[in-house]
Amino acid sequence: MDTITETYSDTLLGFSLPERDARGRAVRLDDVADLILSAHAYPRPVAKLLEEALVLAALIGGAIDKGEGQMTLQAQSKGGAVTLLVCDYKGGQLRGYADFDEDAVAALPPRPDLQALFGEGHLAITFDMNDERGRYQGIVPLEGPSLTSACQHYFIQSEQVPTIIRTAVSMEADGARAGGLLIQHLPDGEEGRERLHVRLDNPHWEHVSILGGSVQADELLDPDLSMEAIVWRLFHEEKEVRVLKGAKVSRGCRCSVEHYEAVIARFPENEQAQMRDDDGNILVDCAFCSKVFTLGS
Repeated sequence: MDTITETYSDTLLGFSLPERDARGRAVRLDDVADLILSAHAYPRPVAKLLEEALVLAALIGGAIDKGEGQMTLQAQSKGGAVTLLVCDYKGGQLRGYADFDEDAVAALPPRPDLQALFGEGHLAITFDMNDERGRYQGIVPLEGPSLTSACQHYFIQSEQVPTIIRTAVSMEADGARAGGLLIQHLPDGEEGRERLHVRLDNPHWEHVSILGGSVQADELLDPDLSMEAIVWRLFHEEKEVRVLKGAKVSRGCRCSVEHYEAVIARFPENEQAQMRDDDGNILVDCAFCSKVFTLGS
């Protein structure tokens, strides 16, 4: 492996194991996670949940090449401590936001599962593609120990793709850090749903999933350990491991006065009038970046 251009933080790494029909992505978020979390004073359980969601959004959205479209991960609940969680990824730009009930969050156990965090809820993963694929979405219940497990279940249930996902998050005095690894079984010639049971039992996939699943949280979080080194530790006995540096990840709130003016212009004049304050302005609050945009008359 090339040690000169190794990948550490805030950059995606893609890799494949050709003889095992497996492909994956790895990422560690450092400054990007800090920037996104700093937009709001999130309580620790919500901040850790949002960190995990940001890593998942980067891993899942990283499959989309720049200019192809956007991936949105959204979790909603009824009566949960966290009422809304949304992250999206587009061409390396990542953003995220969480809404929550302060009293309910304060009453959470030390290590809350999805039931404690969301109550009755669902997870939607949406791809908006700029080609013939258009827009498609998969929805799964918010069940299990973590958001990571729910996303893994999404790929098996909605995409019919054997998948393992591992994530780790850390909130220390020096800032937030999160890392993750996603690996999928994508053999040539497989034709979808009726073959899923065969693919899950495929000896190549069993081998890859066992090795990939052994990655440790401290490896994913170690700022001095490159993504290439992690992949090499896991799969160094394979005949061939191909790696490809992916997109640089940045905080990407795409809100602007021009954007909101275009959105407001779609409303009828009478509805626009109702939105205006005493000074004739429309104030738009962007939850992602915690900024208020003033639209004049």
